Amino acid sequence: SPSDSLPSVSPGIQRRHTLPASEVRPLNAQDAVSVFEIEREAFISVSGECPLHLDEVRHFLTLCPEFSMGWFEEGRLVAFIIGSLWDRDRLATEALTLHKPRGSNAHIHVLAVHRTFRQQGKGPILMWRYLQYLRCLPNVRRAVLMCEDFLVPFYRKMGFKVLGRCAVTVGALTFTEMCYPISGHAYMRRNSC
Repeated sequence: SPSDSLPSVSPGIQRRHTLPASEVRPLNAQDAVSVFEIEREAFISVSGECPLHLDEVRHFLTLCPEFSMGWFEEGRLVAFIIGSLWDRDRLATEALTLHKPRGSNAHIHVLAVHRTFRQQGKGPILMWRYLQYLRCLPNVRRAVLMCEDFLVPFYRKMGFKVLGRCAVTVGALTFTEMCYPISGHAYMRRNSC
């Protein structure tokens, strides 16, 4: 029969190349546009302000990519965190744009999830992975962030403690400053936050 003369096709050829179903990795400057698109959609609708503009996203992803983390589904960015190091106990306006390599505070600038992947627990899961990762970095003593008041319960559930009002304001927006002690170091300070 004619079908007997057709060459057999291996199953591998019929499958399309697939990217990992789910991957978490540090971000790089090539991810900046995807990061900014998710961030802009997530924040502009709520507060009218983006924590980081595109040039600032590129800045941090070039300067300190090891303080970022992205969650990819089939090669598409679905959630991310961008951070840097800070060298003072409390955040100041300069913390929004500077990376202090000798600092011991991991300043979390932004956590955002793509709109079609929200309400699935990806934000808390990514934050947990990020905080676990920070424990592997020898000089990081705590994570700090500033958020709008309505997000305080979200971060409290993850173990962050309120430090008080943040000295940083953006336009009319005010923020609560929060911290998370990073344990696993040779010494632990009792009230590290």
